[in-house]
Amino acid sequence: MQTQSSQPAPALSAMQQVFARQGVRALQLRSSSADERIAKIRRLRDAVMANTQAIYTAAYADFKKPPGEVDLAEILPVCVEANDAIRNLKRWMAPKRVWPTAMTLGTRSQVQTMPRGRCLIISPWNYPCTLTFGPLVSALAAGNTVIIKPSEMTPHLSALMARILRDTFAEDEVAVFEGEANVAQALLELPFNHIFFTGSPAVGKHVMAAAARHLASVTLELGGKSPTVIDASADIPLAAQNILWAKLGNAGQTCIAPDHVYVHASVKDAWIAACRAVLAKAYGASAAEQQQSPYLARIVNSRHTARLNGLLQDALTRGATVLTGGQVDETACYVAPTLLDGVPADARILQEEIFGPLLPIITFNSLDEVIDGINAGPNPLALYIYSRTDAHVQRLLRQTSSGGACVNHALLHFVHGKLPFGGVNNSGLGSAHGEYGFRAFSHEKAVLHSRTALATRLFSPGEIPGTLRRLLKSALTWL
Repeated sequence: MQTQSSQPAPALSAMQQVFARQGVRALQLRSSSADERIAKIRRLRDAVMANTQAIYTAAYADFKKPPGEVDLAEILPVCVEANDAIRNLKRWMAPKRVWPTAMTLGTRSQVQTMPRGRCLIISPWNYPCTLTFGPLVSALAAGNTVIIKPSEMTPHLSALMARILRDTFAEDEVAVFEGEANVAQALLELPFNHIFFTGSPAVGKHVMAAAARHLASVTLELGGKSPTVIDASADIPLAAQNILWAKLGNAGQTCIAPDHVYVHASVKDAWIAACRAVLAKAYGASAAEQQQSPYLARIVNSRHTARLNGLLQDALTRGATVLTGGQVDETACYVAPTLLDGVPADARILQEEIFGPLLPIITFNSLDEVIDGINAGPNPLALYIYSRTDAHVQRLLRQTSSGGACVNHALLHFVHGKLPFGGVNNSGLGSAHGEYGFRAFSHEKAVLHSRTALATRLFSPGEIPGTLRRLLKSALTWL
């Protein structure tokens, strides 16, 4: 949904036919067992593993992603998500007993999880496998049918995922429609029961508006400017190595990558020196060596490369300084790992989500400056804190809002299957992963059974008996 297209959505009637067939199948899947759902998740996991080499090839063709990054960020998360569901689905599906309240004594209650029904997953281009197959695992675990719209910006991976899914599932359970933004727009006209979207906040607003027309529930994984804080007590070598790993993986095209770094003035020079050493060791000491490094991915296309170059040139025009990097080759879709200092607050790079290997550094002396700066913008998807002072950590966690946070690490909360992953307000709505993902694609239905005559006498037409009225009045003091 990043671009508009004048071309009609391909095979609109086929799309509607698949949607209708999935409606029939969704009703049948309401009573599907845990074993049936687990079998589907196993098939998906095994298909991903069987196509590992093809995924390497497609990821390199789309943005020269190194095989190690593909393993860590595209294949491993999907398998972890699948294995977690396989191990725990029976427990997740089991009705949860709820004890009666004072007003409902004599009843027994439980919460049952029901499939939402027909679901739409619109996935992004930056981590196509993880952000398509991961939500799909949750949707299958919850017993839904699914239509998937992968991104047109990574054509090799999107085509491969479509082939994998068509070889693995019947179309009335899992279907794929490839194409440009008009395909996603056509799908959003259909009355899905749930929509799972990963992308930018701007497009997320359009998705939510489309869902509102059908009162469909949504899960939105968006983005934003995730801040990183390094205080005077931080482990500087750790902060340099870990932040650059988190920032430069996938060439910075990660929704939870560190967007900008607040560094305490007393450790700023030491941290920058440590960063230079890390960059030289990982990718080469010279600009030429870094551009030739097999461990740096490329920007997804020339348009996004030009956008990043625009952010860089705007910052330099306003007085920012390049500490290292700064090279851009739009033809090769290459942007060098770049540290920027002295970036003025009105520079575009401090206003817009960067989504690339440009890292602005903001010097601070007081934690109040950092807290005020974070709170002045929309709630970010992630917050990263490097500190050995617990009081500072707790202040930052309590006095700011973010979808998630890591202390002395970055990104790792994404792969922790027992933690909810999601944003807040501008950075997202709802949670995913593990049981949280299962619940996102499920409706939690309250079920109450009456077992005694007390409830019948109390809740019956006509005047409530005097004895029961007096009992109710006295109960007001302790309910």
